[in-house]
Amino acid sequence: MPHQRTYSAKAKDIKHEWHIIDVSDKVLGRACSQIASLLKGKHKPMYTPSIDTGDHVVVINADKVKVTGNKATQKMYYRHALAGMPGALKSSNYETLQRRHPEDIILNAVRRMMPRNALGRQMMTKLRVYAGDKHPHTAQKPVAKQVNA
Repeated sequence: MPHQRTYSAKAKDIKHEWHIIDVSDKVLGRACSQIASLLKGKHKPMYTPSIDTGDHVVVINADKVKVTGNKATQKMYYRHALAGMPGALKSSNYETLQRRHPEDIILNAVRRMMPRNALGRQMMTKLRVYAGDKHPHTAQKPVAKQVNA
């Protein structure tokens, strides 16, 4: 029996497609895990962990994403107002952040599901999040993708 070689994707073989995802009335964590999977390229047979085989993802209606239970009032988001200076820690809950910056909710959730290295940061550049249903990426002809959330 001949030895089987493991396939590794090459840069010239990779085609980055565009997907558009409407997250209105979808559960935050379930939708974001599927977005992270698209960004990594895990839905493709040529997936290689050390190479960016993922696609571009446009998320619309980020202001209409849902959370379950009491997370709307109890879930807290923390940030440093002055680049990590002690005593500059700011916090806000889910409802406040959804009113002010609804895109940040999706970005934070997906970023924390990605690899914490240079490749993960590169994959995050292919994510675009918009609060409403308007986006400037119609020229790329994104394919509507349904999330099961």
